[in-house]
Amino acid sequence: MKEPLLRRLFSEMLSTALLLAIVVGSGIMGAALSGGNDAIALLGNTIATGAGLVVLITIFGPVSGAHMNPAVILGAAMLGDLAWKDVPTYTLAQICGAIIGVFCTHLMFDMSVLQVSTKLRLGSAQMFSEFIATFGLMLTILGTVRRAPSFTPVAVGLYITAAYWFTASTSFANPAVTIARSLTDTFAGIAPSGILPFIAAQIAGMLVGLLAARMLWPQK
Repeated sequence: MKEPLLRRLFSEMLSTALLLAIVVGSGIMGAALSGGNDAIALLGNTIATGAGLVVLITIFGPVSGAHMNPAVILGAAMLGDLAWKDVPTYTLAQICGAIIGVFCTHLMFDMSVLQVSTKLRLGSAQMFSEFIATFGLMLTILGTVRRAPSFTPVAVGLYITAAYWFTASTSFANPAVTIARSLTDTFAGIAPSGILPFIAAQIAGMLVGLLAARMLWPQK
C-alpha cells in the first residue's frame, strides 16, 4: 500500500538532506585531513557517498522510493511509476532537502551557513561527463529494479562510487545535488554558472538512459 503523500515528501526531503550532508561533509573532512592531496580527499568523499547511498536507499526506499533526484523522478513519471501531479512536489521536497543538508553541514563544521561556490566546472568534457553519469545511473536503477530489486541500494551506491572516479565531473548526476552544491564554497562545490549546463546534461542523460532501459528491459 502506498504511503500518504505527506509522508513520502518528508521522506524525500529528509533523505536528500542527509545525502547532501554526506557529500559535502565528507568533502570538507577529506580536504581538511588529506594535507592538500586531492586524490585522498576525493577517495574519502567517494567512500562516504557510496556507503551513505546504500543506507539511505535501504531505509527510505520503502517509504518514498528514496529517489533523492529530480531527474529520476521525471524518469519515473515517464515510465508511469509515479503520477505526473506528484512530480513538482517531489522535486521541490528534494531541492529543499538538499539545501537544508548543505546548511546543516556548514553548521556542523562551524562555517558560514550562507555561501556561494567559486569552483568552476564548465566545458564540454564536464557536460558530457554529466550526461554519461546520469545515463549510467538510470541504467543501474532500472536494471536492478527490473531484475534484482533487493540489490538496488547496493548497486546505486557502487555505481556512484565508480562514477566519482571515471567521470571528469565526479558524477553529480542529480539536479537537486547540483543546485545545493552551488551553495557551498568547499571541496564539493560548483559555481552557479555551471548549474544550468549540468542540469541540461543530466536530463539528457536521463532521457537516453530511459530509452536504452526500455529496449533492454521492456515493461510488460
